[in-house]
Order: sequence, then C-alpha cells, then structure tokens
Amino acid sequence: MMKQIQADVLVIGGGTAGMGAFRHARQFTDNVYLVESTVFGTTCARVGCMPSKLLIAAAEARHHALHTAPFGIHLDTASVRTDGREVMARIKAERDRFVGFVLEDVEAWPAERRIMSAAKFIDEHTVEVGGHTRISADRIVIATGSRPLILPQWQALGDRLIVNDDVFSWDDLPESVAVFGPGVIGLELGQALSRLGVKVEIFGVSGNLAGLADPVVRREAVASFSQELTLHLDSRTQVSLDENGKVVVDWEENGQSGRFVADYALAAAGRVPNTDNIGLENLNIVTDARGVPVADPHTMQTSIPHIFIAGDASNQLPLLHEASDQGKIAGDNAGRYPDVRPGLRRSPIGVVFTDPQIASAGERYTALQQRYGERFDSAVAIGEVSFKNQGRSRVMLKNQGHLRVYAEQGSGRLLGAEMFGPAAEHIAHLLAWSHQQGLTVAQMLDMPFYHPVVEEGLRTALRDVQSKLRYDHQAA
Repeated sequence: MMKQIQADVLVIGGGTAGMGAFRHARQFTDNVYLVESTVFGTTCARVGCMPSKLLIAAAEARHHALHTAPFGIHLDTASVRTDGREVMARIKAERDRFVGFVLEDVEAWPAERRIMSAAKFIDEHTVEVGGHTRISADRIVIATGSRPLILPQWQALGDRLIVNDDVFSWDDLPESVAVFGPGVIGLELGQALSRLGVKVEIFGVSGNLAGLADPVVRREAVASFSQELTLHLDSRTQVSLDENGKVVVDWEENGQSGRFVADYALAAAGRVPNTDNIGLENLNIVTDARGVPVADPHTMQTSIPHIFIAGDASNQLPLLHEASDQGKIAGDNAGRYPDVRPGLRRSPIGVVFTDPQIASAGERYTALQQRYGERFDSAVAIGEVSFKNQGRSRVMLKNQGHLRVYAEQGSGRLLGAEMFGPAAEHIAHLLAWSHQQGLTVAQMLDMPFYHPVVEEGLRTALRDVQSKLRYDHQAA
C-alpha cells in the first residue's frame, strides 16, 4: 500500500541549496518535507571545497619546505619526507568534523520530515519517493545537485577512473595521477597532488585553464603554471589499461605525441546537473539544451509557477555561496507562494585556490563581449598590472600574476575583473564589493591604500583603466 503525504512544500535534495530551502520554507509553514537519495550534507563539506583546501594546505607545507633557499634559509631538502597516510588521515579527520557540523543541523530538524529515498515526479504536484510513498505538494523545490561528468571513453578504466569524491577516501597517496580537465577542480587537485610528490599530468581539449575568460590573463596564467605542472591544454587523448592495470594515456598536441602511465585517471571535466532521473519527462516544464529546467535567477521560479530550482541542479553557477543564496531565495518563495519576490543576487565572485590563486569578480571578459557585441572595444576600457615587479609580491617571492579590470566608457563604472596572482581571494572581494555598490573607478581610487601591500597592484590597474576612460557629461 502506497503511503500518502500531503505537504505544503517539498524540497528534493539535502545539500547546500536543499538544506537552505528547507530552513527558509519552514519560516512560513511547518508542513515542509525534505527528501534526499544518498546522504545529507553538502558536496562542499564532504568532497569539495573543504577537503580540497586541506589537501592544498598539506601541499603548501611541503612546497614551502622545499623552496626556502631564495630567502637564504637552507634546509636539507632530502630529509623532507611526505607520509601519505598521515596526510590523508588528517584530511579525513578534519573533513569528518566539517560534515559533522552539517549533520548536526540536519538532525535538529524533525525526523518525520526527512525522508531518505530517491524522488521522482509523477505530475507537477506529486512526487513518488522510493516506491513506497507519494507526496502531494502545493510547492516544490528541486535541489538535486550535480555529479562529475564521465565521458564514455573513460568507462573502460573501471575502478582506476576516479572523481574528486574518491580522492578524499584514499588511505595513502598514489605515485601518479592523470587529471582530465584543467578546470577549477582539476587544477586545484592536480597542483596539490603534484606538490605532495605525486607525478601528475593534466589534460584538456579547448585550451582553457580554470575558467579564465580573459585571453591575456589566461596566456600569462598558462605560462606561469606550465613552469611547475605538465599541462596538455589542447590535446587529443586515448586511454586504456596496461597488463599491470595501470592507466595509459596516449596524447597528441600541436604535432607532438607522448604517453603517460598513471595509477589513476581523475575525471575533472565538469559537472552534470542531477535533473535527468527525477521524472521531469512527466512535467510540461521548459528546459535548456541540457534538459535542465530554466529558472528566473532572481526568484528561482521555473516555467511551472509553483516549482522552484536551486543550487548546482539549476545549471547557473556551481559554487557554495551561490547554492546557499539560491536555496534561500527558492525556500522563501516556495514558503510564501504565491507572493513570489526577487531575492538579493550578489555580484559574481569566483576564486581558485591554486598557487598563484585565480579569481574573477563582476562580469567576465566573454560576458562583456556578449553584452556589448561589436561595441565592445569602444564601450569597455581595460586596465592591467603585472605582479612580476609589484613591491610586496617580490618581497614574498610571490611575484607572479596579472590583473585586468574592465570599466564602462562614459560612466566610468567598474564592470568586472579577472586575475591570477598573490592574495587574489582578497582582491576579488574588494572588486566584487565595489561592483555590487556600482562604484566608478574614480570612487575606487579615492579609497585608502596602505604601503607596502599587494593591493597597490590593484591601484596600479585602476589608474591604468582611469587613464583610458572617457567620461560623458551626463554620467554620475
């Protein structure tokens, strides 16, 4: 006998967005249910941002120990030993702490409102859960998250093909890893593993690096990272297993070819929204080319007014702070429906925790090209700075990097920026805050800058763009 439940709001998915949506919907009604198919807790805490930063911290410790000589500090580098088991034990212990905090939140919610099962839409108000329960809901939030993309040609690798989730369950570090995908995850993990003494080569197909859209910043970043890492950013690859069960990557790039043999292949070529197995075919809902429901970014409302979507499942920006914001908006609107209101959407910000760091704030180069079209060159002024000779960066021996800032001709308003270099996570915040406030470059230059600090490099770029701006009389 199928159990029947009547809900005001049903949230499908118990990650960052789903937990946020559940929490916010409950401010309007107690009759809210949360369904999760695998485990409660966020990608970020379990297998994403937190454990990867723990791995990066270990990698940085070893890297610093091996590179003290330029400061006149000489260590016996032969004595620097990496104990892979200890590295992984710390990562897992700290990771479990973060996950524990998340689960404490979940466990504080009423147990009868949390259901562990897969959910599938029957119609636009009905969801079947685990083949045993039907929930009729007045409003529904889809927050089913995403999963790593696995290309068909990798399937032959069996258990030698891993995703970022698997890295954090290792008991020890392997000798070698082939990383497929030089995006944020691939570059962060690839560099960290390499600095821990693992042999790493990174393979990509389009020449991209960590999502950098600005061609100048990307070119400089590729040159910088190539000094440390083996990058094949525009390569054709074939993968197979050899007689010892090792991964064999045969690659071709720019008329050259080679072979890399590794213990594992790490799939980091992007993520796929989990919207393909939840019964969307039973709904008359507008989707994009990937089959993901299209949503208003200010309200998270889909083409079916009482259905909302949030987080990675929405195919907008797969970042924790975005998932959290979207979950809040979707939960608020599902809770107070039909009184749907636009939520606060913040200026975009993205940080990649490599060394040097990579960051963007506001609109990226390609987004501005799309927005202004043929007018781009006359409408957008670009200022830049290299960190190669920036004072504070040289002092720290972190003098690698390039920043480009974009401003609008006529108004002088900051439009966005892309960079890699020292303290990029902090400079990106200054830029994103300025962008959200709608500041002009002149107003930003009126702000205080201390000496000697990395932010002086930002001031140089702002002065550069200011010198290229033409102000019209009407602009504020």
